[in-house]
Amino acid sequence: MTTPAFPPGFLWGASTSSYQIEGALDADGRGPCVWDSFTAAGRIQDGSSAAIACDHYHRWPEDVALLKDAGFNAYRFSIAWPRVVPDGSGAVNQAGLDFYDRLVDGLLAAGIRPMACLYHWDLPQPLEDAGGWQGRGVIEPFAAYARACVRRLGDRVKDWMTLNEPNVVAIFGYGVGEHAPGHKLGADGILRALHHQNLAQGAALRALREEGPGLTLGTVLNLQPTVPDSDRPEDVAAAARWDAVWNRVSLDGVMRGTIPELLADRMAGFVLPGDTDLIRFPIDLLGINYYSRSTMKHEAGRPFDVGWGEARCRRWTGMAWPVQPEGLYDLLVELKRDYGNPACYVAENGCAYDDVVSPDGAIHDAERVLFYREHLESVAQALADGCNVKGYLCWSLLDNFEWAFGLSKRFGIVRVDYDTLVRTPKDSYRFLSQVARTGMLGG
Repeated sequence: MTTPAFPPGFLWGASTSSYQIEGALDADGRGPCVWDSFTAAGRIQDGSSAAIACDHYHRWPEDVALLKDAGFNAYRFSIAWPRVVPDGSGAVNQAGLDFYDRLVDGLLAAGIRPMACLYHWDLPQPLEDAGGWQGRGVIEPFAAYARACVRRLGDRVKDWMTLNEPNVVAIFGYGVGEHAPGHKLGADGILRALHHQNLAQGAALRALREEGPGLTLGTVLNLQPTVPDSDRPEDVAAAARWDAVWNRVSLDGVMRGTIPELLADRMAGFVLPGDTDLIRFPIDLLGINYYSRSTMKHEAGRPFDVGWGEARCRRWTGMAWPVQPEGLYDLLVELKRDYGNPACYVAENGCAYDDVVSPDGAIHDAERVLFYREHLESVAQALADGCNVKGYLCWSLLDNFEWAFGLSKRFGIVRVDYDTLVRTPKDSYRFLSQVARTGMLGG
């Protein structure tokens, strides 16, 4: 087998999110968000919180040094909406933006391309109290927040992503209640949250373009090729419905300005004339988060009468997610075939495992190394077949607060000791460093 090569200028790096790593939740005027409330309600499985997390707010120079030492040239981070606009829709907190000023300057000094994401799930609690993503009241505040960020940082940050995984926010936050804000509103709540995120994104993209005509604009979607659990007609139909909800509302909205035909009747009550025109926007760069395929079956009583089927794979991660690197290739080829081969990059791809610290203090995470190798082989094959892939960013730089799982799941290529906050690069860090420096996967 020949060794796959990646082109010059390919983006190599890591992604993180503000709530999962920053800590300092009461620092410098930050306001409360839905995950603060969800945690306070005792909804985190291991009883932990993000109050300290990785303390990135104070230790960011150390984390930038880790990126630089790895030879990475890109870093996708998220800006905390409640740091910048503490109540979500009022005055801008300049002290909150000061932190991102420092971070951006540090990244640029290290030769690392800052890629800012405006919303990675930390909705300011006052906006949720007013209806959150169930209504239109969040649209203009999100656009105003986007303007405030780009006016402060747009002279140095050229890559702006609007949302991260709106499908996860809608399904797990508003549909089944497993994520903040913890609502169990079923199918209607899911579709409303998807649609209003789409509308807010459209407004924010237009605000960003007005402020910075030369900026690179995009969004980040969690996309999963969806397959039926069996060839029974009811399972095939269930998989089609899930594909429409999980993938197409967000993807077809921004790329085509359309609503999936399977969902049009269900969404007719809250989709107003002109909505799809606002949602559609010619983005420059599509971020793709990929973890696995979705294997779905008919299951009455669940939203959309869809449940999880049995994935066909050889291995599973520590999250009990299937390892299916071939699905990433299929996804990239589909974007080329059906969506005009848009410029895209892998914005998240990674895995949690129960890492073991060796007696010498090292973390030999061979399963994670294999995971990355196989997924990079899929990216290399997609590139060879003409897919317009611009980069690969792993999830994640650091072990962090894994949402409702708390601190119990470790996705990082760098271990964080939550007692001492000491960072220790794992074997996976060294593997990705070697690929980033050479553009080759090696033997």
